[in-house]
Amino acid sequence: MTSLERILTTPRYLAPAWIFTSLNIVVATWVLYVPAVKERLELDDGQLGLALFAFSAGLLTAIAPSSSLFEKFGLGRLSFIATCCFGLLMCIPVMATTYPMLVVGIFCTGLAASIMDIGMNALISELEYEDGVNIMSAAHGFFSLGGVIGAGLGSLLLGVFVEPVYHMLSVAAFLIVTNGFAVRHYLHRRSRKADRGGEGKFKFALIKPLLGFTVLAVLIMGSEGAIEHWSKLYLLDVVKISSDRVAGFGFVAFSATMTIGRFMGDNVSSRFGPYNIIIGGTLIAAAGFGLVLSTLFWPAMIGFALVGLGFSVIIPELFRLAGRAEGVSSAEGISVVAGMGYVGFLASPAILGLLSDWSSLRLSFAALLGAALVSALIAYVLKLRRT
Repeated sequence: MTSLERILTTPRYLAPAWIFTSLNIVVATWVLYVPAVKERLELDDGQLGLALFAFSAGLLTAIAPSSSLFEKFGLGRLSFIATCCFGLLMCIPVMATTYPMLVVGIFCTGLAASIMDIGMNALISELEYEDGVNIMSAAHGFFSLGGVIGAGLGSLLLGVFVEPVYHMLSVAAFLIVTNGFAVRHYLHRRSRKADRGGEGKFKFALIKPLLGFTVLAVLIMGSEGAIEHWSKLYLLDVVKISSDRVAGFGFVAFSATMTIGRFMGDNVSSRFGPYNIIIGGTLIAAAGFGLVLSTLFWPAMIGFALVGLGFSVIIPELFRLAGRAEGVSSAEGISVVAGMGYVGFLASPAILGLLSDWSSLRLSFAALLGAALVSALIAYVLKLRRT
């Protein structure tokens, strides 16, 4: 049985996997309105990038207290609460009438997204540990599926809603209802206690072996965040696509191939090993960025698809390794790797905005090509150390 079949046929696996989908449905819907928010508030690329950086600030703020919060409220209960809050809070940025309101709204969504992300990955890690299965990559496939749903269906609905906030409220209501039905399968689940071998309370020094994985998470998730927030503007401004709806399908192509790759990733990982697929994935993504930089429509679309395929299995492998690290609980290990990865996820759009202001958006995407090559080198070094 493949990991995808296992999730689809087992409600206790499908329920937390739906949180992955929920997160990216909301983010992908918000991304559709980023150009409109930029135009309404009359922001340049640098101002927009700094506003998006507030998401990273929210993520960072939530990392430190996350372990205590999960211990107090329970892994399942807090994951569900964060999911509901995230959908509702994302309404603030789309209806922001001032720049400070935009920044505060994005910061608050970052807080909720951080708890949500740590929780959903820890839930899957607990199930993998308890049942002796590999479903992490397929669960992340559901995250990518959320991007396809949010960006694809959302692009078609852009003209349906009178105001963007009505679109976002509809999405939030849908997710609250669907997760409300699923929550009974994980509501009372708690994170297993870490065996520290007499080390006492959790200290960041306990996760030094995860440093390489953390750097990779920052680079890869940073590139994912850059594509999610800037791919549409890149196609409009650099490739010169005239249709607002067609420009949104660059991210759809990226999300579609990432979904397919992640649904196959657990089997690929068991065959080739985590380091080989990380190295191979980053090189495929680098080739994709090369096509994107051609500034031609079809090569760019194929390039976005290749980047999605290359990146598809990398983050699930890093989270799986973090969730199984010795001396830390699944929530603790994932909170650091996922948390710092999400800092990259939203810091990179800010950096790309600044690079675009300084030079061009094309240079920003050239930097992403460089990040993919650096990631391949880091993964190769980690493989040598492991062997």
